[in-house]
Amino acid sequence: MSFADLGLIPELLQAVTDAGYTEPTPIQRQAIPTVIAGLDVLGGAQTGTGKTAGFTLPLLQRIARHANTSTSPARHQTRALILAPTRELAMQVFESVKTYSKHLPLRSVCVYGGVDIRPQQAELRRGIEVVIATPGRLLDHIEQKSINLSQVEVLVLDEADRMLDMGFIPDIKRILALLPAQRQSLLFSATFSEEIKRLADQMLKNPQLIEVARRNMVSETITHVVHPVSSGMKRNLLAHLLRHKPDTQALVFVDTKLVCSRLAHFLERSGISADAIHGDKGQQQRTETLEAFKSGKLRVLVATDVAARGLDIDELPFVINFELPHTAEDYVHRIGRTGRAGHHGNAISLVSAEEKHWLAEIQKLIKFEIPQEQVPGFDPEPEFFEAGSRATRGRRSSAETPRSSDSPARAPGRSQGAERTRGEARPDSRNDARAEARSGARSGARGAARGNRGSVAADGFDFSKPYEPKAALPAGETGASPAAPEGLRRPQRPIAVLLGGLGRK
Repeated sequence: MSFADLGLIPELLQAVTDAGYTEPTPIQRQAIPTVIAGLDVLGGAQTGTGKTAGFTLPLLQRIARHANTSTSPARHQTRALILAPTRELAMQVFESVKTYSKHLPLRSVCVYGGVDIRPQQAELRRGIEVVIATPGRLLDHIEQKSINLSQVEVLVLDEADRMLDMGFIPDIKRILALLPAQRQSLLFSATFSEEIKRLADQMLKNPQLIEVARRNMVSETITHVVHPVSSGMKRNLLAHLLRHKPDTQALVFVDTKLVCSRLAHFLERSGISADAIHGDKGQQQRTETLEAFKSGKLRVLVATDVAARGLDIDELPFVINFELPHTAEDYVHRIGRTGRAGHHGNAISLVSAEEKHWLAEIQKLIKFEIPQEQVPGFDPEPEFFEAGSRATRGRRSSAETPRSSDSPARAPGRSQGAERTRGEARPDSRNDARAEARSGARSGARGAARGNRGSVAADGFDFSKPYEPKAALPAGETGASPAAPEGLRRPQRPIAVLLGGLGRK
């Protein structure tokens, strides 16, 4: 089957040909005719299978009848609205819209937080047919009356499960209330959950369910492996693996922004070109870092889940989980950055004893056991090989652990992942931090329960220096700290003086 068999207009077919695509993917074969027919869609597919084109192409075809070359803003009403959870994903969708609409006189814009709102306002006020936005910044424009949604014909929620995890549901409900009741709605997600189905029931009318693979299935083009390792030796093992594959790029996932920055710094000090991307970085920094990685100037990109969601990197060979995700579904999203569009990919996970519970949850979700390979010289803790080790005993199962979506909803305009930047540009790290806190908070609690963990320097360990095991002490010596210099010693008081007042009333 070719794209011509899907009923696309000549302008879109030419754009697809210019982009070098010849055959539609399974999700595109099912979604494009359904969307062209005007039906609501609940679509699910593995990440990297082309679902963005699956809704972008028919969306453009639907609003193409309004296309005209007039310069009047009144002739360019907003007809299509695409909501994405992160800036990076919004920009990726925007690039697809520009690519496929190149032969149509349609205008499109991407609006997100973290940058000055005024250029976006000027762009919107000149008339835009297709708007790609993050929910928080879209509400800013709505409140400042720089956009009118009364003529929207098509609404798309991309990565709806991430919208849920990041706490965007109150914002989305506010936006839905401003849209025309008669519209076409499309909800696309790489994974489904019961919460997503409830959201679909609220916004979709008799939707067509399109699933090209079973839920949460990972791509067959990806090779998985687990390397058991002690937590304090993780970063050394990572550097070891990267040195043995000097010509390949890797996307490394961590749990928190603190670990993200420290690990990138450690790799740089180890002679490996690396940089970090997380919510505390400004949009310009994130864009420059991502472009350097895509162009091959940067070999290793260390990222948190929030910052890396939606990254589309051609033929990325390796995704490495420096720390396992806290929810099994995030493993599917992470490794979906490799093995895209039929290319082969590798998913490597460095797993310590305290993470065995999360590994079991992941294997239960994807329904197969990931092979384990122990790297010589990087032995795990003995507890790793114990059934029901101390690291996992007494820990609640994922069914007992409250999911982020079960948390009380925030008041409208105060959602946890919203990028709410008004007026002048300012870093929206607080907003990204709220989203990362949903996963990071649990990481901190787990870290405290575990005790020392090399990756988070819980024991004051200097993360910027190579790890060196402590040498054995000579016979007769102890590990006590040396005496402080004379001038810094605190005066000692006799124990009798300290205890003398205990018997007094």
